[in-house]
Amino acid sequence: MFPRSEYPSRLSLTLAIEALSRVESDEIGVSLALAKTVRLLGAEDYGAISSANKLVRETLRRQNLIDKIIHTVLDPQLVEGLGLGARSFLRLYTYQARLSGRGKTHPSALIKFGREILGWKEMAPIEEALGKILSLDVKTLFAGIGDDERIGLETFNPAWFVQYCTRLLGRGEALRLLRKNIEIPPVYVRLNSLKRDEKEILARISSEGVTAQPVENLRFFYRVIKAKVPLTRLEAFREGLFFIQDKSSCLAVEVCGARPGLTVLDVCAAPGAKTTYLSQLMENSGRICSIDYSSMRIGVLKRELERMGAKIVHPMVADACRSLPLNMEADVLVLDPPCSSTGVFWKNPLAKWRVEPNLIRQMAATQYTMLENCADHVKQGGVLVYSTCSITMEENEMLVERFLKRNPSFTLVRAEPWVGLPALRGQTDAQRLYPHIHDSNGFYVAKLVKSSE
Repeated sequence: MFPRSEYPSRLSLTLAIEALSRVESDEIGVSLALAKTVRLLGAEDYGAISSANKLVRETLRRQNLIDKIIHTVLDPQLVEGLGLGARSFLRLYTYQARLSGRGKTHPSALIKFGREILGWKEMAPIEEALGKILSLDVKTLFAGIGDDERIGLETFNPAWFVQYCTRLLGRGEALRLLRKNIEIPPVYVRLNSLKRDEKEILARISSEGVTAQPVENLRFFYRVIKAKVPLTRLEAFREGLFFIQDKSSCLAVEVCGARPGLTVLDVCAAPGAKTTYLSQLMENSGRICSIDYSSMRIGVLKRELERMGAKIVHPMVADACRSLPLNMEADVLVLDPPCSSTGVFWKNPLAKWRVEPNLIRQMAATQYTMLENCADHVKQGGVLVYSTCSITMEENEMLVERFLKRNPSFTLVRAEPWVGLPALRGQTDAQRLYPHIHDSNGFYVAKLVKSSE
C-alpha cells in the first residue's frame, strides 16, 4: 500500500470534489470554481488548496479516458443519475488510483475520506465500482475503436482534435503536439522595468526563492525554473515587479514595435498582460486606449494597471463586434480576440472538452468582424498586429488572407523578433508557435502595415 502522504489529505479531497462539481454544474473554470470553494469552506491551508488544484486539473486533463473507464464498470445512465459529489469523486478516484503514475495499489485512504466527505448513502451506489476500476485492464478499452479515438484516449484529447491536428501537421508532428498536451506547462514571468531595474528585480525574486532563466529573443522575459512558494504569494508580485505571462503573449507585443510617444489601441485587452507590457516598452510615454467588452474584465485590467505602474492607459468598455465608439487613429493597433483556445489545451485542459469543431467557425466569424471594425482605426503607415492562442487555420491564416483581399491598403510584413516557425498557407512573414516545439501556448501572430498613401 502506498504511504498515506502520496494521497490527497481529507481537506484537499473535499476541496477537489466541491470544485470539480462546480466546474460541471456552473460551467465555470477551475480557478474560479476553486476560489469559490475556498471561500465557502473557509480553507486557509495553502498546501491543501494547491493539492486540490493539481488534482482537479490533472483529472480534467484525462477526462475522456477517465469517463471511458467509469462507463465500462458502471452503466452510463447510472453515472448520470449520481449526485454531483459522487460523480466528481469517481473521476478524482479514477485518476488517482489508475492514471496518476502510482500503479493500482488500493487507495484505501482515498475511499475512507470519500465516505467521510460524502456520507455512506451517497457513496453506496459506487462502492462496488471502486474495486472494478482498480482491477480493470485499461488496454481492453482500446480494442475495436477507430484510430482517432484510440489516439485521443492515449493522449487525452478529443477525437475531433486528433483528426484536425493530423490534417494540419501530419501524423508524426500531430502526435508530438498531442502528447505535449499531457504535460504541465512551464511558467514564465516578465520583469517590470517601470518599477525597478531588471537586475534589481532578478536579485529581489531570487531572495524570495525564485530561480529564473532568460528567454532568448524576448526582452525582460524569464522562465521560472524553481519557486519555493507560488509566485502570486511573493511580495515582489504584489509590488508589481513582474507579470506572469506566456511567451506567446510577450511576442505579440514585441512584434508591435511599440516605443515612447506612440498612440496605441489595445482591443480585447483584459486581463492586461499585453497592455502593461506595451506601457513598459513605451516607458509610460504616449497613450494607450485599452478596450474590452466586459466591465468586470475592465475592472481586472484596472487592478493590474495599478499593480504594474502603467500610467498611460485609458481603459474603456466597448464591444469590438460593433463599430468602436472612438474618434481616433492609432500608430499601433493590437487585436487579440477571443478564440477557440486550441493552443492552450495543455494550460487549460477543461477547454478540450468544451470546444467543438463548429465553435471554430463561429469564432472565426466573430474574429473577422472585429478585425474589419478595427482596421478603420489604424492610421496611414500604422501597424495592426493580429494574434490568437489557437492553432486552427480558420482563425488565423485563412482569416488574414480574406482580410488582405478585401483591404488592399494593408500588407503582411515580417513579424519580428522571430521566435516561432513560419505560418501556414505560404504566410512566411507571419509566425506560429507550438507547445511541443516552443514550450509556449500554441499561437499565431501576423503584422499588417497600412499604406501611407
